[in-house]
Amino acid sequence: MKTEPTTYNLLNSIFDPEDLRKLSVEQLPEVCKELRQDIIKEVSCNPGHFAASLGTVELTVALHYVFNTPYDRIVWDVGHQAYGHKILTGRRETFSTNRKLKGIRPFPSPDESDYDTFTCGHASNSISAALGMAVAAAEKGEEDRHVVAVIGDGSMSGGLAFEGLNNASTTSNNLLIILNDNDMAIDRSVGGMKQYLFNLTTSNRYNQLRFRISKMLFKIGILNEDRRKALIRFGNSLKSMAAQQQNIFEGMNIRYFGPIDGHDVKNIARILRDIKDMKGPKILHLHTIKGKGFKPAEIAPGIWHAPGKFDPETGERFTADTHNLPPLYQDVFGETLVELAKQNPRIVGVTPAMPTGCSMNMLMQAMPDRAFDVGIAEGHAATFSGGMAKEGMQPFCNIYSSFMQRAYDNVIHDIAILKLPVVLCLDRAGLVGEDGPTHHGVFDLAYFRPVPNLTISSPMNEHELRRLMYTAQLPDKGPFVIRYPRGRGVLTDWQCPLEEIPVGKGRKLKDGKDLAIITLGPIGNVATKTIEQAEKEKNISIAHYDLRFLKPLDEEMLHEIGRSFSRIITIEDGIQKGGMGTAILEFMSDNGYTPHVERIGVPDKFIEHGTVQQLHHLCGMDEEGIMAAINK
Repeated sequence: MKTEPTTYNLLNSIFDPEDLRKLSVEQLPEVCKELRQDIIKEVSCNPGHFAASLGTVELTVALHYVFNTPYDRIVWDVGHQAYGHKILTGRRETFSTNRKLKGIRPFPSPDESDYDTFTCGHASNSISAALGMAVAAAEKGEEDRHVVAVIGDGSMSGGLAFEGLNNASTTSNNLLIILNDNDMAIDRSVGGMKQYLFNLTTSNRYNQLRFRISKMLFKIGILNEDRRKALIRFGNSLKSMAAQQQNIFEGMNIRYFGPIDGHDVKNIARILRDIKDMKGPKILHLHTIKGKGFKPAEIAPGIWHAPGKFDPETGERFTADTHNLPPLYQDVFGETLVELAKQNPRIVGVTPAMPTGCSMNMLMQAMPDRAFDVGIAEGHAATFSGGMAKEGMQPFCNIYSSFMQRAYDNVIHDIAILKLPVVLCLDRAGLVGEDGPTHHGVFDLAYFRPVPNLTISSPMNEHELRRLMYTAQLPDKGPFVIRYPRGRGVLTDWQCPLEEIPVGKGRKLKDGKDLAIITLGPIGNVATKTIEQAEKEKNISIAHYDLRFLKPLDEEMLHEIGRSFSRIITIEDGIQKGGMGTAILEFMSDNGYTPHVERIGVPDKFIEHGTVQQLHHLCGMDEEGIMAAINK
């Protein structure tokens, strides 16, 4: 759905940042007002991320006004902050295609625009990437190129951000880091003396004088690099004493400015001009309001992070009637976790900043002392869970499948080696839809399959999910992976008795003699429908097996398949290379069976964004694709 064009006084004449830079500073507040209106209008009918981009409107305008983008590099963190950036950089006319198949991408990507300098689907990578760019610019002699990292919306809690800060503090660079603090990262700092010091240290006259003096002292040999850093530490100490507080950045010898009002665009532009040419790493700390300019989003930014369709005038969200539909897999997880926690006092829940998205909020509400949101810190979430498990607790650590990639070493080193009883629940497994390649959870089967001591499972429906969760928390099960997709299941009567599933035991769902289809996870429901259709139309007999466990494999069932069938089709909502189909091929080869095995899954490329149904069709994983494989 494309929205009707709106006439704006200024925004209609801005096709790229060069047009923006032709305006006067006095016109920037009007640009911000119109840009915010455009985001509200577009996202109200073409759903996407919302509140975060509203909070960065003034910062976005000021950055493109002051810096010579795209020659100057702006590296965005958590790309859902960047809708205003997309609109100002030549994509306003196509913004109605955002997140749609073949439309503009959900997050900034260099493949889409020169203004998008780096991939930023996951959080906390901006400082490291921007530091690399700043060092590269220096190595190439591009002394006039500025590099800016924009981090915030909670992403400062990620360990990679601190690794980048640590390296920035010891590496020669002129990086500017902008901290977008919307009360999800660092506490507010106020006070007259702090404001005085801020005004002093950001003034252009002060910094020009400071630079000339330091250059002269270097020239005559009084000042060297070690003494310069010592002077910065001394200056930071005086500032901290006067302001009666200290922050981590100054402790790392990174010049710190702020905090300032992140919605005063003229002041932000002034400050950026004053500090952009300063030598050495520096941080500008902005306080912003997530959802700024749309009252419902200001009041409840979590709900309005990605609200779906809504009325831009009243704020009423349009929600479909779902009372007769199967539940979301995440809600089955949340309800079942609370049920299990009531029975097992050792159970605790852990999630890295996704309590609502994965329904861990249900345990947080029922038993707040037994559920932990550790922030955007997936590696810590895994090791933290391992530490609790080592001391006798039973953690359920819920991490989105694509985000679990960041905790891979932690799972191996801090969970698997000691066979610690951590249940790793991978929400959003498989192709997730409109969020695109940075968020598709398609690699987990392949990357976890080689790790010793792991049990890897995927439920075909809600009953199987509940029973796998029950099984995983029983004694002596060790590290246990349960993967399941985004979206709804298939059963309206999803509440079932909690019973143990024998680990490594699959299910024969249907007998057949001509062809065997092996599935893993909810994609098996699509196969079931296709098998019914194929048998009616083609007079063919098809056996269907639900593998349930990728590790350990049900060898008894696979021997039966190897002896009985010359043709096998495997279907998985994951990458073909190294996944379930590969495991079947290895088993057949290792045991002397020679069936023809055709693997259906995600091909060896990054899959674009679109609806899950569209992407399954692209990968040949829908009914049409499976039918085509059967007919070969």
